[in-house]
Order: sequence, then C-alpha cells, then structure tokens
Amino acid sequence: MCPHFHGAASQLTGCYDCCMRCLGGVPYCSLVATLLCFSGIALFCGCGHQALTETERLIETYFARNLQDYITLAYIIQYFQYVIYGLASFFFLYCIVLLAEGFYTTSVAKQTFGEFRSTMCGRCLSSSFIVMTYVLAVLWLLVFAFSALPVYFFYNMDATCHTIDVLTETPASINQLCVDARQYGLLPWNAVPGKACGMTLSNVCKTREYRMTYDLYIAAFAGAGITLLALVSDYASAGANLAALPQRGIQQ
Repeated sequence: MCPHFHGAASQLTGCYDCCMRCLGGVPYCSLVATLLCFSGIALFCGCGHQALTETERLIETYFARNLQDYITLAYIIQYFQYVIYGLASFFFLYCIVLLAEGFYTTSVAKQTFGEFRSTMCGRCLSSSFIVMTYVLAVLWLLVFAFSALPVYFFYNMDATCHTIDVLTETPASINQLCVDARQYGLLPWNAVPGKACGMTLSNVCKTREYRMTYDLYIAAFAGAGITLLALVSDYASAGANLAALPQRGIQQ
C-alpha cells in the first residue's frame, strides 16, 4: 500500500473518530428540551402579549363605553405584559444554563473524555438545578391552567355566535343569546353595556380582531404546554444525568 495513501486514510479515520466522540458527547435530551423551551416560551410570550392587547381593544370597542369601566382591566393587562417580558428573559437564560449543565453532567461525555470524578460541589449544583426545575414545572403547570381561561371564554363566545347564526330566522330568541364580560370578571357589574347580544354579538365574532385574538390565545396556550413539556424533559434528563454520576471516588 502506498505510504501516502495509508497516512491519509489514518488521518481521515482519526478525524472521523474525533467527530463521533464529539457528537457522542452532546446531551441530546437536554438539547431537545432546550429547543422546546425556547419555542414554547417564544410562542407563549409573543402570542400572549399580542392577545392581551387585542383583548383590551375588543373590550373597549364592544363591551364598555366608559373609560372608568375598563381602566382596571387595562392596568391588569399592562401588568401581565410586563410579567411576560420578565418570563421571556428568565427562561432564555435558564434554558441556556440548563443546557450547559447537561453538557457537564451527561454520562456520554464522561465516557467520551475518559474517567470522570465528580466533586461534591458539582453534585450539589446538579441537585439544585433539579429542585429548581421541579419547582418551575409545578409553577408553570398553574400558568398552563391559567392560560386555558381566555381560550374557554372565547370558545363559549364562538359557540354562542354559532348558535345565533343557526337561529337567524327567529330574532326574538336570538336577542336572548348574550356574552356578558362582567360574568367573567373582566368588567365591573355597573359597566355599560357590559355584554353583547344577538346580531351585535354575531357581528363581533365576524371581525378580524376577534378571530385573531382567539387564535393568539390558542397559540399561547399551546406554547405554555410546550414549555411545560420542556421543563418535565429537563427535569427527567437532569435526574438521569445525576444518577449516572459515579457514587465512589467523589472528591471533597
């Protein structure tokens, strides 16, 4: 065999083995969970922020005539929008830290780079991340449930509008079909009109603002679900990586 060819083949083999070791050291579970978290948070925060803005516009246009009737709702919406800004920043940084921690503790990386002896500090840090991720997952479960409330409101509104469209030949019964924003706590009980009935409600459901707001809340709800799935995946992968750390030879 030609010595030049033999040297080139050995070099290619060495490069291939190096690439395989590098790819083998990637914590794929943590990487997938991080991508899910990024996409879920982006969907939840982006769509949720715009949906809140459109909700304020709908309430102002069709359910309240006086500024004092919905000023409290406007302040609450503004507060939640600021919370969304904070959530987006926090989860962006936290997911990056979790991915870095996944690279550090993955058992595949230990096999790739040889014998690994974890320090007590490293194990405590990994355990802290597991506890934090568990707490975040429980708290985010509440956010996931809370994000279903506007979807439920718009679903009921859409169902009422569909009933009105079916009963268009009986105007008397149509006017009895209403959606009262005051019943959902969006407006005070003395707000005027506070509700939309009959063909007025049907016309509201046919507007572009209504359809877009409904779709945005559904997307935000889906984003919250994706984020919850990402946190559960992060918790599971971090726990598996911690369990794979060697139990003996731990340095103090």
